[in-house]
Amino acid sequence: MVVTTYLDHAATTPARPGAAAAYAEALEQVGNPSSLHAAGRAARRLVEESRESIAADLGAHPTEVIFTAGGTEADNLAVQGIWRARATDTRRGLVTSGVEHPAVQESVQWLAAHERADLTEVGVDEAGRLDLDAFAAAVTEQTAVVSVMWANNEVGTLQPIEQVVEVARTAGVPVHTDAVQAVGQVPVDFAGSGVDALTVSGHKLGAPIGIGALLARRELGLTPVLHGGGQERSVRSGTIPVPAIRAFAVALREAVSARESEAVRLAGLRDRMLAGVRAIPDVHLSGPEGEGRLPGNLHVRVDGADADALLFALDAAGVCASSGSACQAGVQQPSHVLAAMGADDGAARSGLRLTLGWTSSERDVEALLAVLPRAVEQARAAYRPRKKRDVKVGV
Repeated sequence: MVVTTYLDHAATTPARPGAAAAYAEALEQVGNPSSLHAAGRAARRLVEESRESIAADLGAHPTEVIFTAGGTEADNLAVQGIWRARATDTRRGLVTSGVEHPAVQESVQWLAAHERADLTEVGVDEAGRLDLDAFAAAVTEQTAVVSVMWANNEVGTLQPIEQVVEVARTAGVPVHTDAVQAVGQVPVDFAGSGVDALTVSGHKLGAPIGIGALLARRELGLTPVLHGGGQERSVRSGTIPVPAIRAFAVALREAVSARESEAVRLAGLRDRMLAGVRAIPDVHLSGPEGEGRLPGNLHVRVDGADADALLFALDAAGVCASSGSACQAGVQQPSHVLAAMGADDGAARSGLRLTLGWTSSERDVEALLAVLPRAVEQARAAYRPRKKRDVKVGV
């Protein structure tokens, strides 16, 4: 099937030609970068040059870049690795927001259930912004680590990372942030932000799926989640994927270099899309309007429709989008993000996430707006309110 309109860049964005070419070229490079022979040294040189490029684009030192298989692994390494390195009998606190990506949310919940972490999930307002007063009250000297995302993956809300760092620093607590959605869309400077660990993922930028990184300050303690050969500062074992790393560096450089102009372009497309969506009755914007959200993110709630029915109708019309809500065993669950923002069960199941990226154009917006009214009509016609016994809590 040929996809005519792709509006799910937050899930994964198409590979950039430059990154694809770099990947193909690096595939011809033989040698394990951990080997000492000439081929191994050549592979290692390519990895370290890429590491330096990534560090420069994200405001980090090359030694602070730890390659992982993607954002999920980097989040797990940060949250579990920092907490285990710092936890004591009297310091078991773990503070996050109520709207974190499942890679963080489920990691902290696992630590609470299995390793006696004292978990606090701080609430957000109706726009998805962190309650800073509640956050300040939750962070104490008994807190081992804080994890607050830079930008929300569902509704696009930007979090006040500067204030988060200020509060945590007062209590001497390290801060991790999942910046997977933020990098390439808003300014991200690792050193300038003051955070101690930051997650980035390649396939959100136009690199292949399966490569990402955790930026972690050298002085930050990290207990490994994987064990083996001791690669990547002895905290992330595994053979280093040279082609993927090279493509990651190229994609990131392209995304960061074009960020300012692309942010303006994508925000214009998003606002055009929003104006058209608002012409449909009983469709509501989720998250902040204008500033305070990612330029390429539009999330709406459609009254009287389930997201799954709406997505099926759009897919049949040639439009790829998502709800942004979690799914388990093929059964759609209410969005924990919308629920944290105050949505009831019906509203939390009605989300439509439309996300733009480097290949997006005015034609995509026009194509969406041409078919969306009919798709909403079809989804509403199929809507059946759920009985309370059918309700399951999403994660």
